[in-house]
Amino acid sequence: MRKILLIGAGKSTSYLIDYFLAKAPMENLKLTIGDLDPQTISEKVRSHEHCEVITLDVFNQTDRKKAIEGSDIVVSMLPARFHIQVAKDCITYSKHLVTASYVSNEIRELDAEVKKKGLVFMNEIGLDPGIDHMSAMEVLDRVREQGAKMLLFESFTGGLVAPESDDNLWNYKFTWNPRNVVVAGQGGAAKFIQEGTYKYIPYHKLFRRTEFLEVEGFGKFEAYANRDSLWYREAYGLHDVLTLYRGTMRRVGFSKAWNMFVQLGMTDDTYIIENSKGMSYREFVNLFLPYSPTDSVELKLRHYLKIDQDDIMWEKLLDLDLFDGTKKIQKAQATPAQALQEILETKWSLKPEEKDMIVMYHKFGFELNGVKQQIDANMVVLGETSTHTAMAKTVGLPVAMATLQILNKKITTAGVQIPISREVYQPILKELATYGVTFNEFEVPYLGYNPDSIAG
Repeated sequence: MRKILLIGAGKSTSYLIDYFLAKAPMENLKLTIGDLDPQTISEKVRSHEHCEVITLDVFNQTDRKKAIEGSDIVVSMLPARFHIQVAKDCITYSKHLVTASYVSNEIRELDAEVKKKGLVFMNEIGLDPGIDHMSAMEVLDRVREQGAKMLLFESFTGGLVAPESDDNLWNYKFTWNPRNVVVAGQGGAAKFIQEGTYKYIPYHKLFRRTEFLEVEGFGKFEAYANRDSLWYREAYGLHDVLTLYRGTMRRVGFSKAWNMFVQLGMTDDTYIIENSKGMSYREFVNLFLPYSPTDSVELKLRHYLKIDQDDIMWEKLLDLDLFDGTKKIQKAQATPAQALQEILETKWSLKPEEKDMIVMYHKFGFELNGVKQQIDANMVVLGETSTHTAMAKTVGLPVAMATLQILNKKITTAGVQIPISREVYQPILKELATYGVTFNEFEVPYLGYNPDSIAG
């Protein structure tokens, strides 16, 4: 049997595991799942004849090395910062490696050793990064082969709640790591290129600069800029492109409302609230407001943010029970961002019967035979349940497919890489389509980067 080692069995692995086990009989696969808490894995998976579940602490060097040595290929679904030790062991024992994470500098520095051993270290093969790379390169390669000169590339992705489960004023629920949502955009200005000019958006302005997008059948969305769009010039071969912009999609109105938390300072993750445990939500809000011997917390906040009592922004804050004096923060020594995350998770977690939604949107502007043209492409994937989510599907399936392609020697180019070559993206996009993960393409008038679409 060919042995696959999966390290980490979190929320994004439901489809990944199902794919491996469905393919196991015909592909002669043995799946070993190593997780710190294997009891969270379903009995159906644990009892599968082609599966073994083990307790694996990635920091236990002996157990980690033994598990990696006994495999043919390793899939690491750990947080990105933990990949490096797994990667080094894969080099030691000459094992291929697949991850859905961004390539870190530490992993990138292993490239020469990986190539020397003829190994494939495939990274960024999930949703974003992953499907975004592959779907973008498929169109970019196609139009450039026709002789087109690229002028514009924009790409947006959103993990959202499905329309039938969208029942709060924020039109949002957590479908991925809540922490990533709370601290999104921090750590430096968002940077991109607009009509040949470098543009920078500081964090305190990020959520007031949004581009609007329409997806047929699903309505209107907004997008705020990701931190660094410029890296994609090199990866996608867009050195001379005039506009390069990547962003995160939300329902219209979310960003303006989220900006209230930013302006208050509630998303700050740089200091600790000493007495956070047991603090009421109301007391937490009051931390960020001026002292007044007479004004209530509600009145101080409305004055501070300049919002009226009949403003929908005010309704959105009330929707989160932020002024409740009985509900308590449970985390001790919490940063403001951690306390806010705890409050939001009580309201924005998917219930068992609820579904999520993934939306991706690309814009390709180019000049061909002297004529400026534009192709837009979008993808919508709906989840099935709160465990078999659209997020798990679009992250897990590309990882699983790439793993099998490497095992079957269909992907053979050695080195630390991301899925931007035809060898990788063509078969995976084709197979993803059989699972309903497809893009709709349509031609639109080329308008360049539309400044009227930027709010604020």
